[in-house]
Amino acid sequence: MATTDAKYSSPVAPNLLGREFKVDAPFRVWTSDITCIDTGKGWLYLAAVIDFFSRQIAGRSMRMGMKKKLVVDALRIAWFRRHPKPGVIFHSDRGSQYCSAELQAALGSYGMRSLMSRKGDCWDNASTESLWGSLKVARLHGVRFATCRAVMDKVIDWISFYNHRRLHSALDNVNPMRFQGRWLADQEKQAA
Repeated sequence: MATTDAKYSSPVAPNLLGREFKVDAPFRVWTSDITCIDTGKGWLYLAAVIDFFSRQIAGRSMRMGMKKKLVVDALRIAWFRRHPKPGVIFHSDRGSQYCSAELQAALGSYGMRSLMSRKGDCWDNASTESLWGSLKVARLHGVRFATCRAVMDKVIDWISFYNHRRLHSALDNVNPMRFQGRWLADQEKQAA
C-alpha cells in the first residue's frame, strides 16, 4: 500500500538536509511520515512527528483516511507539547498531505521551514522509515485485532514504550526521553 501520492501540482520544498541525520540539539529538525496498518476492517493511517536529535516521537495522529488533516494534527500535537522556538526544520516526503496548503500554513504559523525528500527516495527519510519497521515488527506483525480501537491502543502503548523505554544505539543506548533529558541537564550546568 502506497502512502505517498506525488502526482499533484502543489509546490515542493527543497531537500537541503540530504541524508545528514545527526543534529546537535533538540527542536532543530523534525521529521514526519505516514504509515498504514491493516486493522482487518480497513486501513488505519498513522502520522508521526519525530525530533531528529532524540528520535522522540513528539506528535502523532491516527485516522481511517489518509487526508491532510492527519499530518496537520500530528504537527499541531508536536508543537503544542514542545512549543519550539521558530526556525525548526520540518522534513517530510513529497506526499500530497505534506505539500497541502493547510500543512504549509500551519508550518508558517509556527515559524517552521518545510524541507522534503527527493522524489521516490525513502532513504532521505530513513530514520522515520526505521520507526515504522520497529513498530510493525515489535507489536503488529502477525497480530489480529478485534477492533480498530484495539489497534490504536496498541500503537499508543508502543509509542509510550518507544519514547520512555526503548534503547537506541544512536543515542548512547538510552531511550529518547533520557537522551534529551541528559542534554537539557548539561545545558543547564553550562549556563550556571
